[in-house]
Amino acid sequence: MRNTRRTTLRSAAVVAGAATVLALPVGSAFADSPAVPEPQPSVDPSVRPSVEPTPSVRAYVTTVKLADGTVAKVYKIGGSHFEADVFAGSTKLDTLVSKGGAASYGQNNGLRVVLQPNGTVTSWMDGAPQPQPQPKKEIRKESSVRITMPDGRIAKLVDGPNGKRVEISTPKGRALATIDLRRPSVHDDGWTYKLVQDGKRVKFVVIDGKGGGNSWVYDFTGRLIEKCTVDPAGTDAPRLVASGGGTAAAGAAGLGFAVLSGRG
Repeated sequence: MRNTRRTTLRSAAVVAGAATVLALPVGSAFADSPAVPEPQPSVDPSVRPSVEPTPSVRAYVTTVKLADGTVAKVYKIGGSHFEADVFAGSTKLDTLVSKGGAASYGQNNGLRVVLQPNGTVTSWMDGAPQPQPQPKKEIRKESSVRITMPDGRIAKLVDGPNGKRVEISTPKGRALATIDLRRPSVHDDGWTYKLVQDGKRVKFVVIDGKGGGNSWVYDFTGRLIEKCTVDPAGTDAPRLVASGGGTAAAGAAGLGFAVLSGRG
């Protein structure tokens, strides 16, 4: 708590956790007592500090509902400095302060509150098990690769936390279409672009409707993994070639698309 005011909270050092414990007597509240001004030392007006102190800025982070219905508004002051203002309605009860990697603890009428060094807040009522702080979820970053398709257009294959998608554009960068597993295919100027779910893998298929139905299949590293060509004898029987060598396991229908006829 600040030195310029008194509260009914009692502070004690917790050696094991290197944290400050803010405790209240049973039945009391977080409410502040009237501030008592402290004597100020006399200062020679001709002496001025060489460096002006930089004021701290409280940046709002989030509001957390506590176990008894009160709320804590969390603010970040610096890299390892967080504060949580505890409110009951519009009345501010107290402030928990966590600095230098130490948690801050408070209690009031059976409510126990902890402000963790990372700015998270947990609370529980006496008699209930103390909740363990949840680790922050790691957000998977988005990755992408660009390929030039057989029609000369560009496909950007994107894999991210919201799933896989393909952004199709002209060689000059003009956007044409975007497909994903909810909207898996698009047709343009005789060409078909399609996403196919193959077990756990997702494949990107490009079909040349103008050229009789030849198709190319890519994985999301941008590697051409299969190529399906129409029988040049004119029987319209597809011939599937695995780009990595060996024989492909299925025909064009097995990839989830139909070979278009040579009529375009």
